[in-house]
Amino acid sequence: MTEEASSPAGTRSRWRLLALVVIVVAALVGSFVFVQHARNRQEKAAEAPPVNPVSADLAAVEAVPHIVFRNTTQGQGYGRVAVVPITAPAGPRALTPATCDRVYATAKESICLYAKTGIVTSYHATLLGQDWSPIRELPLSGIPSRTRLSRDSTLSATTTFVYGHSYASPGQFSTATLINRTDGSHTDNVEKFTLLVDGKEITASDRNVWGVTFTPDDDHFFATAASGGKTWLVSGSIAERKLVALRQDAECPSLSPDGTKVAFKTRDGQPPGNWRVAVYDLKTHTAVKLAETRSVDDQVEWLDDKQIMYGLPRGGEGASATDVWLTNADGSGKPKMFIADAWSPAVVR
Repeated sequence: MTEEASSPAGTRSRWRLLALVVIVVAALVGSFVFVQHARNRQEKAAEAPPVNPVSADLAAVEAVPHIVFRNTTQGQGYGRVAVVPITAPAGPRALTPATCDRVYATAKESICLYAKTGIVTSYHATLLGQDWSPIRELPLSGIPSRTRLSRDSTLSATTTFVYGHSYASPGQFSTATLINRTDGSHTDNVEKFTLLVDGKEITASDRNVWGVTFTPDDDHFFATAASGGKTWLVSGSIAERKLVALRQDAECPSLSPDGTKVAFKTRDGQPPGNWRVAVYDLKTHTAVKLAETRSVDDQVEWLDDKQIMYGLPRGGEGASATDVWLTNADGSGKPKMFIADAWSPAVVR
C-alpha cells in the first residue's frame, strides 16, 4: 500500500468516491422505479373502461373555435390529444392521432412534448401539422416541463429540467429554455441572454429562465427568471438577447389575447411548492390575485380577455385525476370546472 493511499487524505478521497458511487447508483435505481411506476399507471389508465364520451368528429370540431388539450379520460384514448368546441367544453371530445405529455396549439401547428420509455427514457419535442402528422423534431435538452408557440407558429419555446429538480425551491434547480424558429433555421438558449434587475446585470451561475409566452411581433416575450432564491417576471427580446425584470415573485407567465395583461403564479407567502394565480396589468403595473385559492402548478392559458384556464390534480391515485378549471381574470366570482379529465389546454380560434 502506498503512503498516499494509507494517509488520512487518501482515506477521505476513497470514502468520497464510494459515496459518489452510492449516490449515482441510487439515482439510477430511483429513476428506473419512477419510470416503471409512471408506465404502469398509464397502462392501467389505457386499459380502464372509458369515463367520458370521445365520439365527436374531429374535422367538425376543428372547423369552429376549439380547445386543444391532453385527454386524461381512462380508456384507450388516455394521453391522446383531444379537442372540444369552446361553446361545448363538457360535450363529446374528438381524439387526434397524437399522444403527448404536454401540448400547445395554434390554428397552424401544434407542439407535442412526450417521453419514450424503455431501458433508457428519451424526451422529444415534435412540431405537428394541421393534420397532426409530424413536421420536424425540435431541439430539447432535458425533461420537458413547459411549451408555447407564437401566434403565427413561427417560434416555439420549450423549458426542460436539466437535472430533474422541481420548482419548489427557486435557484436550487437547473432549467434549459430554448426558443426555436419552427422552420428549423435557428435556436436561442434564453439562459444566455443578459438579465437586468433594477438596471443591474445578474451574472450569477444559478440563473434560470422558464415559462415563455410570446407577443405577436415574433421578437418580444415574457418569461420567469430566477437567481438567489428570487423570481421575476421578465420582458425579453430575441433580437437584443436581453431580459428585463418587471416585478418580483412571478412564475410561468401567460399573455392575454389583447396583450394588456399577464397571468402568472405567485408564491405570495405560500408554503414551499404552493402558488396562487395573479394577473399583472402591463399599463398600471398592478396585480390582482384571483379567486382560485388552491395551489396551481401550471402555466395558465387565457380562454379570452376575461377568463383563464389551468390544470389541477383531482387527488387520489388515479392516473387520469386531472381537470381543467376556469376563473375570472379580475379576481371576481368563483372557479368552476371547465373540462373534466383534461390537462395542458390551448385555445385555437
